Amino acid sequence: MPSADDLKALGNEQLKLQHYDKAVTFYTKAIDLSPSSIYYANRAQAHIKMENFGLALNDSTEAIKLDKNYLKAYYRRAVAYSGMLQYKKSLNDVRTVLKFAPADKNAQRLEKNLVRVINRIRFENAIQVDDESSIFDDIDYDIGDENDNGLHLDIEVTKADKRNKIHQVVNVKMTEEYVEKMIELFKNKGTLPKKHAYAIVAAAKELFKAENTLVEIGIKRQKTAGSEYQNDAVKKITVCGDTHGQFYDVLRIFETFGKVSKDHTYLFNGDFVDRGSWSCEVAFLIYSLKLLYPNNLYVDRGNHEADDMNQVYGFQDEVKAKYTERLFKCFSESFNSLPYSTLIGQEYLVLHGGLFSNDDVTLDDIRGIDRHKNRQPPKEGIQMEMLWTDPQPENGRAPSKRGIGLQFGPDVTKKFCDKNHLRKVIRSHEVRDGGYEIEHDGRLVTVFSAPNYCDSQNNLGAVVELTLEGDEYKEEYRTFKAAPHPDIPPMAYCKNNLF
Repeated sequence: MPSADDLKALGNEQLKLQHYDKAVTFYTKAIDLSPSSIYYANRAQAHIKMENFGLALNDSTEAIKLDKNYLKAYYRRAVAYSGMLQYKKSLNDVRTVLKFAPADKNAQRLEKNLVRVINRIRFENAIQVDDESSIFDDIDYDIGDENDNGLHLDIEVTKADKRNKIHQVVNVKMTEEYVEKMIELFKNKGTLPKKHAYAIVAAAKELFKAENTLVEIGIKRQKTAGSEYQNDAVKKITVCGDTHGQFYDVLRIFETFGKVSKDHTYLFNGDFVDRGSWSCEVAFLIYSLKLLYPNNLYVDRGNHEADDMNQVYGFQDEVKAKYTERLFKCFSESFNSLPYSTLIGQEYLVLHGGLFSNDDVTLDDIRGIDRHKNRQPPKEGIQMEMLWTDPQPENGRAPSKRGIGLQFGPDVTKKFCDKNHLRKVIRSHEVRDGGYEIEHDGRLVTVFSAPNYCDSQNNLGAVVELTLEGDEYKEEYRTFKAAPHPDIPPMAYCKNNLF
């Protein structure tokens, strides 16, 4: 029988191979044999790699209880706190490390980045303006760009006086030719003219803002009192999960499963930015397709379409590096306009995270959310849960392994689906080795569309295709491998490395 140290060594091997689940298994067996601060801290590191920051926090705290002088445990807990966006607690722990090990390079780097993030948040809170103002009202769309890169875009700006302030509404006449040229420009490491960039984000924001918090598509035609009502049923819908700035994989999605068209609707289920180093390109492609096919491309908000995540996981720094700080603020405002969920054919609820802490939540509760009330997603309530929660195999509910939100079991999914007359829930938010997973007795599907996530996970990507056959949608789960891309690592533009 292997000793605890033997099991730790096996865990270390799996950690180096980036097999984090296996590493956790070996460390757990070592802990069961002989609890040790080292084993707990090592398991915390494996959880950090999987972004299970809540579990990493628990393990680091257990390590500190066993040995209050074990500095590595304080550092791991600092990283876990930063992953949970609790920056002040993270800073306290990292300064504990530096008190006793002032030359620790990792702790020095983390302290520097934490101070930068905390100061930036403090500054942005101090200059926060009223909810009626819009960054788009101050954009000059007549600005000249030194080079239009061969792109032509018709931009129309109308102005209206609202409460003694001039508001600008932007309309863009998008074309297939423009989208094709834009893709080629991005492949050649080019950027859009700034005027085009501002206009595309502004015009897309108006379309998203006009949609309901619960978008309803693919609604079958029904009759009441002899008259037809509601939309024509959409014949084919492709649901994509997280794409996380992996532009070349998004292109592969369209190449493999077909382009957006009036006969083929796409739904991107959040987290299309951050992590990957082409988040700008992904966002501009999705927004441009929304302008070209407003009734055939939809986007749900994910937990990464938020300022606090963008500050840490790369999108803000990428936009600043490729364009301007002001453009990031434009994207931020557009994210605040994104719907939170989509109902397909009255039978499939699509949302980024998962279900709720309360069994009484209904589709009408989602419909009733005033998502424009807050500039950023709330840190509690059903909006937070729609972005952050995860499934678990056991019945009931449990604290989140992420440290944010919660976990919910098959019984929770069944109650919700039965109560709301749904066939199933489709969500994203988590890597799956096979690209997708059918869970909770078939009532829940997780789909993830960023293959070889962060160039390290070796997972497949997947989409869910819903094709109308007669009066019912037929489900098909299709997978794809990662596409080749230029040699630029994930988060290449990120200046706030907190992990």
